[in-house]
Amino acid sequence: MSRTLSRLVIAAAIAAPAAAQAPPQPRAAAPRPASPPPVDRTVLHVQVILDKLGFGPGILDGRGGTSLVNALKGFQESRGMTVTGKADPATLRALYPYRAARPTLSVTLDRDAFTGPFVNPMPKDYADQAKLPAMAYSRPLEKIAERYHTTPAVLVAMNPGVGTIAPGTRITVPNSLPTSRDYPADATPAWRATLNSLNVEARVPQAATITVDKSDGILRALDKDGKVIAQYTATIGSSRDPLPIGDWKVLHVSPNPDWKMNPAILKGVDDSKKAEIIPPGPNNPVGVVWIDLSKEHYGIHGTPSPELIGKAESNGCVRLTNWDAARVALMVKGGTPVIFRA
Repeated sequence: MSRTLSRLVIAAAIAAPAAAQAPPQPRAAAPRPASPPPVDRTVLHVQVILDKLGFGPGILDGRGGTSLVNALKGFQESRGMTVTGKADPATLRALYPYRAARPTLSVTLDRDAFTGPFVNPMPKDYADQAKLPAMAYSRPLEKIAERYHTTPAVLVAMNPGVGTIAPGTRITVPNSLPTSRDYPADATPAWRATLNSLNVEARVPQAATITVDKSDGILRALDKDGKVIAQYTATIGSSRDPLPIGDWKVLHVSPNPDWKMNPAILKGVDDSKKAEIIPPGPNNPVGVVWIDLSKEHYGIHGTPSPELIGKAESNGCVRLTNWDAARVALMVKGGTPVIFRA
C-alpha cells in the first residue's frame, strides 16, 4: 500500500466515530428494478433482416440477447463465414444487400386488431382454463405485439407519446411484414388466417431434416446437403423431462390445437388432478401449432410466453415462439426426419 493511501486510511479510522456512538441509520429503500435498455434501431434492423431470412432472433426488441447471438451464428454458418455471433463488419457487409427491409413500420390500427375474443385475466388453473371457449389473447395490445413478433412492453417503449390505443391510432412497430403470402394450396382457411395474423413468411424452404441440439438450445432446418437453411432458438426439455435423444420423424402438423393436460405424464403436476382438455388459442400451452413426432407425447410447438424462449424449461418438448413454430410447420411434412442431439 502506498504511503499516501496508508495515511488516508489511518486518518479516516481516527476520524470515524465509535460504532456504539453512531446514530441509527434509516433503512435503505428497496432498489428500483432496472429499466430495460432503449430500443436500438441499428440492433432492430439486424434482427428484422435475420427474422426475414429465417434465422429467428427471438423477440424483435432492438436489445439483443442470446437469441440474436444464435441467429447471427446461424446466418454466419449458412454463408460460410467465421462464426462469431456478433454483428461484426464482415457480417454487416453480408446483411447489406437486405437493407431495404427497414427496421420499423408506421401502421394505422384497424378494427381487426381490437376484435376478440379476449380473456383477461387468464386463469392459471387448468380446470378453469378448460372451461374457456378459447385460450385467446388477453388484450388487443398482446394481439398486436405478436403480429409484429414482439411484446406489449416493446411496443410501449417504441411509442412513448401514444396513450390509449383504438381503431385509427397510428403506431410504430417492428417490420415483420413478410414478402410472400404464397401458402400451400392445402392450407385450411383457419390455418391460413393464423399465419396471416402472425405475419409469417409463407414462401419458406422445405427442410430435408430438422435437428435439435440440447447443447446450444437451437432448432435447425437443413437441406438435403446438410446446409443450414433456417434456425431458431428453442426451449428444450428440463432436468425432470430431458430431451429424448435419438432419431425421430414428423407424424403430422396440427394447426390451432387443443392440448390435453394429463397429470399421469406431466412431471410436477399432482397425479390427483383431473385430466383436462385446454381449448385452442394463441395462449394455449402449446401455442398455435403442434408438430407431432414419432416419440410418443413429444412435439415441436409454440408458446404463450415468447419472452421466455431459451430461458424457461419445458415438459420435454421443443418450444418456439408462435411465429417461429408456424414457420417450421410450413417447412416440414409427415416423414421429415427430426434428430434430437445432446
